[in-house]
Amino acid sequence: MLRSLLRGAVMLLALAGAADADWQDPAALPRVFRNHCVVEPWSGRTYCENHCGRGYEFYFCSPASYGCCHVGYGYCDWHGHLRCHP
Repeated sequence: MLRSLLRGAVMLLALAGAADADWQDPAALPRVFRNHCVVEPWSGRTYCENHCGRGYEFYFCSPASYGCCHVGYGYCDWHGHLRCHP
């Protein structure tokens, strides 16, 4: 079941374009990673921390590439790899 969810999420990312910059909508994350979602007070956007800790956002780029970056600094590159820029 989890494998199916991850495969579906990868397809959604491919359809939406592989380079998601700075923010990933919680609806784009597989359900298993939608934990500790909060709203930024200054922008009103919602993001999920998923056990990363305060000030970090969880990104899912592919089943082989996902993790935590500082809020607003992560993105998925054209190859489906997670990148965190300073």
